[in-house]
Amino acid sequence: MQRCDWCGDDPLYMSYHDTEWGVPLRDEQSMFEFLVLEGAQAGLSWITILRKRDGYRSLFDNFDVQTVASYSDEDLEGKLKDPQIVRNRLKVYGTRKNAQATIKLYEQGSTLLDYFWGFVDGKPLQNSWRGMSDIPASTALSEKISKDMKKRGFTFVGPTIIYAHMQATGMVNDHIVSCPRHRECAALG
Repeated sequence: MQRCDWCGDDPLYMSYHDTEWGVPLRDEQSMFEFLVLEGAQAGLSWITILRKRDGYRSLFDNFDVQTVASYSDEDLEGKLKDPQIVRNRLKVYGTRKNAQATIKLYEQGSTLLDYFWGFVDGKPLQNSWRGMSDIPASTALSEKISKDMKKRGFTFVGPTIIYAHMQATGMVNDHIVSCPRHRECAALG
């Protein structure tokens, strides 16, 4: 298989590329998970986060929004001591902040799924990139979403993080056209 170059030959990365990246995500809890993990990635490589993903799931109660939103400072301080995750204070506390902002969406009668997919009318954007160098780090749309999320109280949601989130959750198909996953993900739209 001629995969997108970014996944290299690491088995974990290849599996993620082949089964998750670019697949339209329609599960609320998984959408929150990716929001947290993309924020945790800031300044790091995605493979670092993939290797710690099970640790995040364990320490953050499988990304249950209500539970994460109710964590005390003491709970978060305990998590900061665990090497299963990236032990960055702002990122760990940001997880609770993002859960609380998500609950505000719920209180307004929305969900993370409705929120994110609303920006693309519920249908993945299909790109036709020829090479990895063609793929942008952010777009006008990711900048718009980022700005709106910050107003809503979310953190670690800059335009680059949001674009990576859009790619990971299949809101945008950024597999290069020579990659078989481009066609496969397009068919899922």
